[in-house]
Amino acid sequence: MSATGDTLDLDITGVAHGGVFVARHEGRVVFVPDTVPGERVRVRLTDTAKKSFWRAETLEVLDASPHRQLHVWRQADVDVPPEQRPGGGDFGHISLDHQRRLKLEVLRDALHRFGGIAEPDATITGAFAPAGAGGEDADEIDGETVDGTAWRTRVSLHVDALGRIGQYAPRTHRVIPLEDLPLATAAVERAALALRGGDPGRIDLVQPADGRVRVLPRPEAARPAGPRSSRRRPGSRPPRRAAPAREVIVESVGGRDFRVDAGGFWQVHRLAAHTLTTTVASALRRSSGDAPAVDPDAWHLDLYGGVGLFAATLGEIGGPATRVTSVESDPAATDHAGENLAEWVGARAETGRVDRWLARLTEEASVSERERLRRGVVLLDPPRSGAGREVVEHITSLAPARVVYVACDPVALARDIATFRSGGYEVAGIDALDIFPNSHHVEAVAVLTRTDPRG
Repeated sequence: MSATGDTLDLDITGVAHGGVFVARHEGRVVFVPDTVPGERVRVRLTDTAKKSFWRAETLEVLDASPHRQLHVWRQADVDVPPEQRPGGGDFGHISLDHQRRLKLEVLRDALHRFGGIAEPDATITGAFAPAGAGGEDADEIDGETVDGTAWRTRVSLHVDALGRIGQYAPRTHRVIPLEDLPLATAAVERAALALRGGDPGRIDLVQPADGRVRVLPRPEAARPAGPRSSRRRPGSRPPRRAAPAREVIVESVGGRDFRVDAGGFWQVHRLAAHTLTTTVASALRRSSGDAPAVDPDAWHLDLYGGVGLFAATLGEIGGPATRVTSVESDPAATDHAGENLAEWVGARAETGRVDRWLARLTEEASVSERERLRRGVVLLDPPRSGAGREVVEHITSLAPARVVYVACDPVALARDIATFRSGGYEVAGIDALDIFPNSHHVEAVAVLTRTDPRG
């Protein structure tokens, strides 16, 4: 019987969600990072506590895949001891085209197993720039580097008790000091490598549209001394981090400026916001048939709306009188959304938890409001955990003509799609986007339409 710490030679047979790959030993699934399907590798078991699966770390590649490449982040390559590899680039050892095939496989498998779709139809593309747009890197195609590096404009680094700054090793809180940071833009990489020391916690680096990198320390808030301060209970919240001084920055998408807090949420790929809004607009136009892509007389919702990026997309398609409401739980983001959407007379930005806001709407909406909602679009961009059954059921009870779901987790998307399907909606199309190259993450834009067009 094998145990934690034992070494095994295993054949990698597939890819799993979460940046790991699948092997089997004596009938049990073993999840292994830093490999490629088709390889034979030597691993060391790191977790054998569960009966259903084990975890291991790759020590050596015995038979390499033709899709393996030297890792784009040299510190994370397989010849570096596992305990010294930084996290965040878990697909960087795989050729970019094959990374995308694997991500599409993960998405389709999730849609089949959790979404109940027999033969999911999706394609995948990378991030791209407007025609004629350039970038700070010379070796680019449509604004994207050919090896999928130099794209992060936002990076969070960790500072340990000894003042070491870097990324966590995968599945640990052990800080690995950085020698380079190839997934980041050149300016962010320079700023990161220039950091020296700091209080334990986190340091965020942000490069907005003006090109200047902001360094935002987020030290752990001091805790009172006492027997309870030395250890967190399992499942309790992590130590609070002090908020950085608030600065409002400007991001630009398709010639439109968006105000956002420097420490607030914005997409981390320098081309992601453009790629996502372009994809959403294209998907809406494809799915509208002969009807307007966005009916200006209907009522449209932008849920988990942030600073109004997608609400603005709906407004640009529908015109200046478009009625769109953006709902976001962060008051600072809502304030910015109100300013960012000011040119649309029918736009509103409301602060609230999406589940509670929708519950109130379903109870209080008038007959005329429900009729306008039924002709409208509901766009949602939930966190990685997904929207969840309650939110989806509120949306289906409002019966909008179309739903556009922007997802950063394929399993969460698939589970929510299953709930939409049980509520009378079917998938009209899915676009997968590789806007986080050299990592396992994949974004998707799904359009769902009512199976009964009369609502």
